[in-house]
Amino acid sequence: MGYTLAKVIVSNPKDESLREELELLVDTGSTYTWIRRDKLTKLKLEIRGKRGFRSIDNRIIERNIGEVVVECLGRKATTIVVFAEQEDNEVLGLHALEGLGLEVDPVTGKLRESEAILAL
Repeated sequence: MGYTLAKVIVSNPKDESLREELELLVDTGSTYTWIRRDKLTKLKLEIRGKRGFRSIDNRIIERNIGEVVVECLGRKATTIVVFAEQEDNEVLGLHALEGLGLEVDPVTGKLRESEAILAL
């Protein structure tokens, strides 16, 4: 299976006129969405805290987090975003996908609306 890319619009939840169009790699193995710090700063997003993350090479790294509105395929949701550093990948994570009610089609590798969201 190849890579899945998603065209998204991210905006500041307090002022949605502060927005940016991005193309992000969909990463269902990443809990949160990661976007470069400079882009999030341009949107005037507030830092809401700091979290530790385990990297692919098993290191613990700390990054700031905030909240962003994400739009994709005509759907819109507020989600947690990580203020990514230059060495970090920018990705659309699982928390955002579930909030949007989207999933990756295992046959086509493209995003689609979820048939249903798990209730339990």
